[in-house]
Amino acid sequence: MKTQSKFKDFAALAKLRLSFLVVVSAVSGFLFADGKFDIVLVYLILGGFLITGSSNAFNQIIERDIDKKMPRTANRPLPTNRMSVTTALLLAFGMGIVGAILLFQINFYSGILGLLSLFIYVFLYTPLKRISPWAVFVGAIPGAIPPMLGVVAVDNSFSQIAGIMFFFQFVWQFPHFWAIAWVVDEDYKKGGFSLLPSKGRKNHTSALIILISSILLVPTGVLPYIYNYTGLASLIIGLIAGGWFLWLTIKLYIHQDDKSAKKLMFASFIYLPIIQFLYVFNQV
Repeated sequence: MKTQSKFKDFAALAKLRLSFLVVVSAVSGFLFADGKFDIVLVYLILGGFLITGSSNAFNQIIERDIDKKMPRTANRPLPTNRMSVTTALLLAFGMGIVGAILLFQINFYSGILGLLSLFIYVFLYTPLKRISPWAVFVGAIPGAIPPMLGVVAVDNSFSQIAGIMFFFQFVWQFPHFWAIAWVVDEDYKKGGFSLLPSKGRKNHTSALIILISSILLVPTGVLPYIYNYTGLASLIIGLIAGGWFLWLTIKLYIHQDDKSAKKLMFASFIYLPIIQFLYVFNQV
């Protein structure tokens, strides 16, 4: 029972589910670049997971006192003292070092991307969260690296495909994260965070900016078709999925309520892998 409890605490520290979603994005980029099911994919999955887990762990170490103030995070291992800071640091450094080593086994650029992602998330995004809503823009950079990392793991270069995969997930980050920020805004207030795009928080301006970001996402989602990397199905399904996502954002703009924001938030988790794996299965 004690071992199970410790694993749960480790899972919470590394944010296991979030780390898994990051790995899924990296794998989509890898397969889109025609990566093979070999040791490189194993290195990518394990290395990507560990780098992400390390970033999440460092984030929680830095914000452990802030997490105590927010009901959503108050039960994490560090605020409740179920895990010591020393243990968390050892795990964070351990995951980061091993993850980086695995990514460097793939190629130099993959290792650098992994370290860059960790650095931006921990040393730029995390402290900026309490200072400015611009933290979302900074956080979108490491958040968009995984699919690009997957492509670079295959191509060993920053190709056009890598750029497209990065840009699509970068644009997706904004309506995705702002929907989350809308839902948990009361919690964020208690922690001193103001991450919605408007200083007025949940208002017309924030809803409008979220809507604009979703409008931009529709053409971004069909870039692989425009550049002749995917077939007609990616255009048709991409536009339908993008239109559905945009409609949910329009509903948030109209109603400006938590219910609409929650629907948009959950839709963003569905939309991303659908589009990314659509690229994989509809290559030309």
